[in-house]
Amino acid sequence: MDDAAAAAATLLKQAFGESSDEEGGQLDGLEAAEGSERESPSRLPHRSTPCQGPTWAPIEEIIGLWLCGDFLSPEQQHSLLSAVEEEGWFTEASHNQAMRFGSLPAWATGLSNSIREAILLGDFVPGFELSNADAYKDSCLFPILPFELLGREPLFDQLIVNLYQPGEGICAHVDLMRFGDGIAIVSLESPCIMHFTRVGDMCNISSNGENGQPMSKVPVYLAPGSLVIMSGEARYRWKHEINHKPGFQLWHGQELDQKRRLSITLRKLSIAE
Repeated sequence: MDDAAAAAATLLKQAFGESSDEEGGQLDGLEAAEGSERESPSRLPHRSTPCQGPTWAPIEEIIGLWLCGDFLSPEQQHSLLSAVEEEGWFTEASHNQAMRFGSLPAWATGLSNSIREAILLGDFVPGFELSNADAYKDSCLFPILPFELLGREPLFDQLIVNLYQPGEGICAHVDLMRFGDGIAIVSLESPCIMHFTRVGDMCNISSNGENGQPMSKVPVYLAPGSLVIMSGEARYRWKHEINHKPGFQLWHGQELDQKRRLSITLRKLSIAE
């Protein structure tokens, strides 16, 4: 625990400086005053109501895939949506994607800092250490994102915002190799089910050598305000998709009510050799 605490403290100091609040070390989010939208926030504003820190759960079938279902409060979601809308990217119906490289908008930089803080200060679901000790023994200090990724500067330098209308999704894919390890996806507005399939395992082979039924997919429920982190195997060896065909957007036996959904993906460009 001492090594973990020391490493976390070093990262916090590098990312946020020496300051802490008067209540025992939680870092202050910067609230933007009215009329000061152009100021660069270091993180998203803190939640308006007292609560515990964000909670992380590993998707046990996939090493390197983590879900933080309560990453953003409703107030933070509203603030983030407003910041995206102010960019004016989706004023025309034909526009459904925006990308930025290098210097990111201030709100995206604040979001990146909030992701790092959530990884460092968040809690694990009960029983994580016992049930997952073997799988994460090589990254016990920083199981959500390895130290060499969590400590890089900037954490992310590429942004893609996708706007999905009801019935729209994205085909199974692995993100391009031009992007490095460690990818974050924040979901806003409508919930959805993202499915993961291991690369190369598209279908079973029947006893007579013919293709059988498709391999089982690992479903992950993405609630509004949730955050997914993919690294290692999850980033390189698993495809992810959002399939809106009948039967794919079911959770606990019920079809999700699909409305507009906004996703924010943050990545790091690979260093050219």
